[in-house]
Amino acid sequence: MTVRVRRVYDPAGPEDGARVLVDRLWPRGLAKDAARVDEWPKALTPSTELRRWYHAGEGSYEEFAERYEAELGSEEASEALDGVRELARRGDVTLLTSSKTPEQSHAAVLARLLET
Repeated sequence: MTVRVRRVYDPAGPEDGARVLVDRLWPRGLAKDAARVDEWPKALTPSTELRRWYHAGEGSYEEFAERYEAELGSEEASEALDGVRELARRGDVTLLTSSKTPEQSHAAVLARLLET
């Protein structure tokens, strides 16, 4: 099992496995058929409040990751995370985000949680 984090705007590759969009909003300017998204579990996305707080530069990535992990403790998010874990047990998974810095995004937090 491999869990990757990629930008949704990057072309799909054969090594991607299941492609899971982990953003709350559909990426701007991207046609749905071009994205080749297999799953879109919106319950896994950070809350609007947390996303705005982080993008406003009010806190560090580490603090964002802690707050996001706390949000993932909700029942709905836990169920969605279990669903992606099941996909990962069956094969490779690529978490897709429109973030310009995917290595410092919620997708990277999810990847770390899925790999443990």
